Amino acid sequence: MLLIALMGIGLPVAWSFAGVLAYLTFIYDVNLNTLMLQGFRSLNSLVLVALPLFILTGYLMQSGGIAQRIIAFVSRMATGRGGMGTALVLSAAIFGAIAGTATAAIASIGQIMTDPLVARGYPRGRVAALLGISSLLGILIPPSITMILFAVVTRQSVAACFAATIGPAILLIIGLVLYNRFLVGRAFDEIDLPETGSREGFGRVTLKALPALSLPLIILGGIYGGIFTPTEAAAVAAVTALLVGGLIYREFTFRSLGSSFVQAAETTGTIILILLFSFMISRILAFERVPQDLTEAIQSVVTSPIAALLMVNLVLIVAGALMDDVSVTVVIAPLFLPLMIANQVDPVHFAAIVACSVVIGANSPPVAPTLFLSCKITRAPIMQAVMPALGLMGFVAFPVMLITTFWPDLSLAIPRALDLL
Repeated sequence: MLLIALMGIGLPVAWSFAGVLAYLTFIYDVNLNTLMLQGFRSLNSLVLVALPLFILTGYLMQSGGIAQRIIAFVSRMATGRGGMGTALVLSAAIFGAIAGTATAAIASIGQIMTDPLVARGYPRGRVAALLGISSLLGILIPPSITMILFAVVTRQSVAACFAATIGPAILLIIGLVLYNRFLVGRAFDEIDLPETGSREGFGRVTLKALPALSLPLIILGGIYGGIFTPTEAAAVAAVTALLVGGLIYREFTFRSLGSSFVQAAETTGTIILILLFSFMISRILAFERVPQDLTEAIQSVVTSPIAALLMVNLVLIVAGALMDDVSVTVVIAPLFLPLMIANQVDPVHFAAIVACSVVIGANSPPVAPTLFLSCKITRAPIMQAVMPALGLMGFVAFPVMLITTFWPDLSLAIPRALDLL
């Protein structure tokens, strides 16, 4: 509650964690020097090197023309009823398979696709809602920064956590596309605009997009083909994005390149600070047996595993509505992991449950960080986006979360097939 209160008064997320750490240090009389040493030791992980590299890849895609080529290709592919909405969802999916972050996807896709969608009859609020939900495919489709953090704080295999979210991601993509197609002609009409000027042929658009589309194939093929580790994949992704944007598309300028590095450094710095403070908080909570006590308290009230899973789902959604995905992953997830293990839930399966909950929480009022950012990019009033967002969550995202929770094979089949479990 203290963390939520500090964030509620406008304190930056990292310093809200610092405030919670200071409070716990005071009430439990912890040696701060020893705690700081343990926190820095926890950060000394090769896996965490992937974070800044994947973040940098996202910003390089945005400034190097990669995102624009992906969107142009998908827009030509997605035809028929609800085609433009389908293009937005698929663009977000491909973007997520390269950058692993929602923020960069919203900025890139939103700036390019908002006006064409509005011109074709999509209400601006509905565009913002669809963009907000679709951008979080970057959390589900590997490589995912959220799954890297989950793997680090829960000591799981990064590759296994990546693979666990592929099934839910495919299910979410199908659900979003079908729901959007259902709404076209009922809630709004998608207008076929007459072409103005010459449009490039499909072959030419595809040829231009091939270097951009090769990125997810290189990253995922390399990881699951055993060619390189997720950390090495992050380095390959950043270098490839730099080469594609600079040598093939030639859209980098010194200013845009410098801005990409600065933005990546700022984002990474914030996440690393949150991680440091959360590691230290986790050490205090573990020493005081808070997770174990929480597990025992919940199991004394809730005796059914199904009820326990539903309760954890609810807590994760509420936490996601109040905090960002990083905060939920590094604080709430480790707290409930003992409860999940006590109810025979595989930690890798729990990773997929956490990822699905973030998709819902990040777009849910009152905080709804992803939805607010989407509204800012699409220039949509938040009140016009809330109801469409609730519809997408109620009819698509929440059912996907429940299926993921109660059908473990959806998350575990791919990791098992790849011999990651």
